Amino acid sequence: MIKVLVAEDSKTDAKYIESILAEKGYDIIFAEDGEEAEKLIEKELFDLIILDVVMPKKNGFQVCRTIKKNEKTKDIPVILVTSKKEEADKYWGKQQGADEYVTKPFEPIDLLAAIKRCLRK
Repeated sequence: MIKVLVAEDSKTDAKYIESILAEKGYDIIFAEDGEEAEKLIEKELFDLIILDVVMPKKNGFQVCRTIKKNEKTKDIPVILVTSKKEEADKYWGKQQGADEYVTKPFEPIDLLAAIKRCLRK
């Protein structure tokens, strides 16, 4: 089973992502902010990490950078899911090491396609 960490501070968005992933049989663990996500990543190994960008304590860009700089976690695919739609934001996300960048609002197929591309690598 594929284990996915979802860091999302919006309960509504977290439920939406959960509904998409649960239908496909993913094992989902949730974090409500960037710090909680980093603590979970230190304790467990994930196959995929989905990060909201705008979160309390640590944002998704910061968490992504931490993941990609760590020898133990650098190969875990990271998808940034955010309402930040500007090209500069997408560029910055890729600079932090994000494998995919999905902008809100999105359709389930958009997220599933990003996940498929990440897990194929």
